[in-house]
Amino acid sequence: MTAPRLLMIAPAPVIRGSRGITLDRKFVEGMRHHVASWPGSVAVLLREGAGNIPFGAMEIDPASEPYDLRIIAAHAPVTARDVDGADLLLCSADDDRNFGVEAVAASCGIPLVASLEYTLETRLRIAALDTTKSSPRRALSALRIAWRDRKRRALLSGAAALQANGYPAHALCRRFDPQALLYLDNRMTADLFASPEDQSARHARLMSGAPLRLVYSGRLEPMKGAQDLAPVATALLARNIPFTLDIFGAGSLRGRIADQIAQGGLEDHVTLHDPVDFATELVPWLRRNADIYLCCHRQSDPSCTYLENMGCGLAVAGYANGMWAALAKASRAGRASALGDVSALAAEVAAFDADREGLIQASKNAHDFARGHDVETEFRARMEHLAGLAGQGASR
Repeated sequence: MTAPRLLMIAPAPVIRGSRGITLDRKFVEGMRHHVASWPGSVAVLLREGAGNIPFGAMEIDPASEPYDLRIIAAHAPVTARDVDGADLLLCSADDDRNFGVEAVAASCGIPLVASLEYTLETRLRIAALDTTKSSPRRALSALRIAWRDRKRRALLSGAAALQANGYPAHALCRRFDPQALLYLDNRMTADLFASPEDQSARHARLMSGAPLRLVYSGRLEPMKGAQDLAPVATALLARNIPFTLDIFGAGSLRGRIADQIAQGGLEDHVTLHDPVDFATELVPWLRRNADIYLCCHRQSDPSCTYLENMGCGLAVAGYANGMWAALAKASRAGRASALGDVSALAAEVAAFDADREGLIQASKNAHDFARGHDVETEFRARMEHLAGLAGQGASR
C-alpha cells in the first residue's frame, strides 16, 4: 500500500514577501508535529490576505520545510484541482471559506475530516463582547453568525469524521459523529513542564503561608475578560488576602488596565508586563514565580492557556465558561466561579488561600493532567485518528 497523502486546508495567515514566506511560528511548529506523526506525505493549503502576523511571525524557506506548501487567493473556493492527488483532507470548520469543501471532497471520492474549536454559543458571546461595535451592529453580527452556522453544520454533517478542540466543540461534534475525537491544543513539549524541583519549591512556599502569586498571560481583550483582572485584585485587597498579580500581554485593554492599577492603588500588588516569548521566557517564569492562573475568560473558546499554565504546575481559578467548567471537572486542577462575577472569582482565590493543602493538590492535579496531554501526545492522537480514515469512503 502506498503511503497516504494528507492535504490540510488551514486558516493560518501567510504573507508572501521579497525574502520568502512568513508564517505564524505556532503554526509552523504544529505542522512539523503533524508531519512527524503522519505515515505519509503532507501538503498544506493556505489562503493569502493577511496584512500582518502580530505575534510570532516567522520567515521560512518552503523548500526546507517537511511539508508541501500551497497558497491560493484569499477568498478562492477550494476546487477539485486543489485536492487532486490527496488521499485524505483535513479542514477547519471554523473557517467560513471552507463551506462547500464537503461537496468537493464527496465529488472526488476523498474522505474529509473537519476540525472545530468554536461553538455557536462561543461565537455569539465573542460578538456580544466586541466593544468596538455599537449595540445595533453587534445585533447584526449575531444574526450573521447564526445564519452562517447553518452552513457550518452542513460541513460538519458532510464530513467523514470530526476532530474537536476542547469540550464544548466536542459535545457539538458528537451530535454529527459519535466517534468524534477530542483533543486539547497546546504548546507544551516534554521539556517545558515544571520539574519536581519546581513543584517542591512552589509547594513548600505555599505551606509557609507566603502571599499567593497570581498570573495572567494572553491577549488583553474583552473576549478574554481582561477587564476583570484589576477588579479581582481590588476585591482580594478588600478581603485582606495577601497576593501579587502579574499580567503579561498586549491588546486593546492594556491602557485601561494600566489606569485601573494606578487609580486603584494596586501598584504594590499588580504588575503589567509586555508580552514575552513563550518557551524561553514565559514558561520558565511561570514555573518559578506563580501559583495560580487567574482566568477571566467570559466565553468558552478552547484556549491553550489552560493546559500550558497547568503544565507549569499552576492551579487555575477562573470563570465557569463551558471550557473551564468541563476541564476543571476532568482535571480537578482548580476552582470555577459564576461567569462574569468578580466577587465570586475573588472568593475562589480566597478559598485557595485558606486551604493551602487543597491548592497544592490542585497544582499536582494540574501538572499531572497536562502531562497526559502534551503537544506530542495530542498531535499523535490526531494523526492516528486521521490515518485510520485514509483510504476509506468519503462519507460516514
